[in-house]
Amino acid sequence: MDRNKFTVIKGGGQIDCDGRRFVSAYVTDTRLMGVVGLQIHWEVPVSGVPADFYQFFYFDGEEYGLDGYKSYRGSDDRVVISIEESLFGGLGGRKVALTEREARYLVQDFCRDSELMGIRLPEPREEYECLLKEPVIQESSLLNEVMEKMCGKLRSDYELIHYFLMRSFGKDKKGLAYLCDPAAVDSGRVADVAEPYGATLYKNTIEEFVNPDGTISYLSESLIEVDQRNQYRLVMTEILVENRKVVAAKRRSAFTVTTQEVAMMLSRPEFVTVFETLARPEEAVEVLEDMLMSAMQSSHENGRLFMLFHKDNEHVNRRIFRLNDDIQSLFFLTDFGQLIVGAYTLPSIWEAERKLQKSQLGMMVIPTAKFEFKEPVLLDFVQSDYEDFDDFLNDIKGDQ
Repeated sequence: MDRNKFTVIKGGGQIDCDGRRFVSAYVTDTRLMGVVGLQIHWEVPVSGVPADFYQFFYFDGEEYGLDGYKSYRGSDDRVVISIEESLFGGLGGRKVALTEREARYLVQDFCRDSELMGIRLPEPREEYECLLKEPVIQESSLLNEVMEKMCGKLRSDYELIHYFLMRSFGKDKKGLAYLCDPAAVDSGRVADVAEPYGATLYKNTIEEFVNPDGTISYLSESLIEVDQRNQYRLVMTEILVENRKVVAAKRRSAFTVTTQEVAMMLSRPEFVTVFETLARPEEAVEVLEDMLMSAMQSSHENGRLFMLFHKDNEHVNRRIFRLNDDIQSLFFLTDFGQLIVGAYTLPSIWEAERKLQKSQLGMMVIPTAKFEFKEPVLLDFVQSDYEDFDDFLNDIKGDQ
C-alpha cells in the first residue's frame, strides 16, 4: 500500500542542526502491532529567523526497520495533519508525548535496528544525522519508560496473548521481550512457538481451561501465513499468564492448511454499495483524497483503492482476533466511473455512505445496487482484471 501519497513541502535554505530548539514530540502507542510513528517538532533558525520544522519517522519492528521519513518546514497545520494521516493514519493508536531525550533515543534505536537488518536508512539522512551524533545512554529506566509509552497499557489477557503470538510469529524479539516475564524466559518456560521463518497472524481464537490447581490455561488456535513459503499453517499454543505477562508458552501442534480451508476460516459477511459517478475521474480522486485523508491508498489495474482504518486497535482486545478487523471501510474508484463502497458490518457501511453523501461527491454519485455477501468479494474484484463490478459478480456466480 502507498503510505507516501502526499507531496512533501519544503522551504528554501539549509536546516541548521546546531541551532535546533526542541518544541515537542510524540510516539504512537502501537509498538505491539509491529509498527510505530514518531513525530518531532523543532524550532530552527532559517536565515536568522525562527521557523517550525517537523520530522516524521515510520518504524517497522519486523522487516523494514526505519521504513519511512518525511519532513516539513512551515506552520500550516493542515500540511502537518496531512503528513501525519498519510504516514500514521492506519496505525490506530494514541499519540503519547515524549521528552527530547526519549525522542533522540528512539531515532537512534530505529537506526540501529535498521543497520542490524541490513536496511538502508531513508533519505534525506542529513536532516536527522545530527540526532545520531551524541548517543543517548541506554539506562534501564529510559528503556522501560519509552517501551511503556510505545506499547500502552494491556487491557486483558486476550490482548496480551494476541500480541504475544503476533510478536512471536513476526520474529520481533524486542516486542516479545516486553510481553514475557524475564524469569520465565530465562528458565525456559516460555518456549519459541514460532515457525523457522517469519509469519503473519491472520486469525487467533482463544479458549480458556481451568487447571486442577485453579490456574487458567489459554489454548490458542492461530492461522498464520509463513512469509517466505507462501504457506498457511494452523498452530496450537498453550499459554499461561500472570499479571499481564506471559509466564509459560508451549507449542502443542502445527499443520499446513489449504487455501480453501483458509477461505472458510476467514469467511465473514461483507456489505457493498455500488455507485455510478458523474464526476470526472481526477475530480473524484481529489475529493476522495480530501475526504479520506487518513486512508491507505493503492493503485490497481482497474482503479484506485482507499482503505480506511478504525482509530483504535480495539479488535485486539477480543477473544477472536482477525487481522483485517481494523478496517473500517473500503472505497474503490474504478477507471470506468464506478465507486464501490464496502465494509464488514452494517454500522460501518452506513457510516461510509453518510461520509460519502456529506462530501462534495454526494451530489455526483448515484447508488445503483446494494449487496450483502456471505464472504468478502470486494478485494477479489480489486485484484482482478474486471472493469465492471456487475460483470465480475455474474462470472463468479456462474462459477459456483
